[in-house]
Amino acid sequence: MEEFHKVRRLPPYVFEQVNRLKASARSRGADIIDLGMGNPDLPTPKAIVDKLCEVVRDPRTHRYSSSRGIPGLRRAQAAYYQRRFGVKLNPDTQVVATLGSKEGFANMAQAITAPGDVILCPNPTYPIHAFGFIMSGGVIRSLQVEPDDGFIPAVERGIRHSIPKPLALILNYPSNPTALVASLDFYKDVVAFAKKNDIIILSDLAYSEIYFDGNPPPSVLQVPGAIDVCVEFTSMSKTFSMPGWRMGFAVGNERLISALTRVKSYLDYGAFTPIQVAAAHALNGDGADIAEVRDIYHKRRDVMVDSFGRAGWTIPAPAASMFAWAPIPEPFKHLGSLEFSKLLIEHADVAVAPGVGFGEHGDDFVRVALVENEHRIRQAARNIKRFLSSSAKQPNNVVPLSAHR
Repeated sequence: MEEFHKVRRLPPYVFEQVNRLKASARSRGADIIDLGMGNPDLPTPKAIVDKLCEVVRDPRTHRYSSSRGIPGLRRAQAAYYQRRFGVKLNPDTQVVATLGSKEGFANMAQAITAPGDVILCPNPTYPIHAFGFIMSGGVIRSLQVEPDDGFIPAVERGIRHSIPKPLALILNYPSNPTALVASLDFYKDVVAFAKKNDIIILSDLAYSEIYFDGNPPPSVLQVPGAIDVCVEFTSMSKTFSMPGWRMGFAVGNERLISALTRVKSYLDYGAFTPIQVAAAHALNGDGADIAEVRDIYHKRRDVMVDSFGRAGWTIPAPAASMFAWAPIPEPFKHLGSLEFSKLLIEHADVAVAPGVGFGEHGDDFVRVALVENEHRIRQAARNIKRFLSSSAKQPNNVVPLSAHR
């Protein structure tokens, strides 16, 4: 039977191949150290859990909630933006709660995209940035660029060679998967360019609080006038170790927030009210929980960079996010990221995310997530060292077992 139209537009899910190998290896008793999915292993802070438990005991909170977010939650998010970025938001018109930033991006795509609309999107990038618009009938023009002097010329080329003119430009800094960070000066240039060319900016700022070198990543909304053309998406998943709670936000331009809010009103009733109350409690906190999470990821980053380097795999230290964007070791680069990821599972009991899953321009890299403790990261490094040593001695024998199946 022929696949449905929208399903046909989606490529095979690269990560599923790695997931099947992980499951197969574990069924054989292998101890797989999973550094693939960006799924935080840290527990949600106790005070947030306690608030959830307190509120859930009130049966009045068991009814349908508010799709756009309860007022106290929207006020808490606005207050957070004021404290953290110096950005003033109207919680009634410029803030909407989402079921994580992923849902927010996908529903924004539904809200603003007409068939054939062109979206300028980094490559590599988090998959929903592209495929949310593809599922909505849009067309992606990929930008293989970094947040530097080459960005604006690349966007100019994208506009020049796109018919119709692009509707929106996607930003994602700190980046998933590359961990690159943008400066406020970079954002100033991009906002000026977007205004000049009448383009919407959609910024994913999910990793704004996971930074390591003393320089908090800025928000694009810090640029004066940016709110005229921008919406920014954030998430509590990483900042507060709340991935399963599915709590995020979109903030910014009133017209765009209104469109997203209207679409969401047809699709969901919002997160469970006790989750929203607990999320507001977290946002109104003193920041100690955020600092503790940041410190843990910082230590893990340093252990990973050091131990993997000693194992023979040099990985640049990420300045932010919970990921490292690791170049495939030279002897294996010709295999591409998917086959190299398979090798690591089969010969080193280590799982990573193949870079090609984030776009074809990521195929020389794998993404390594800091989602295991320091002991497990060192264990992964020892496994990788054995794998690299054995493959150096017998290079012709190291091929993915799956290639023989």
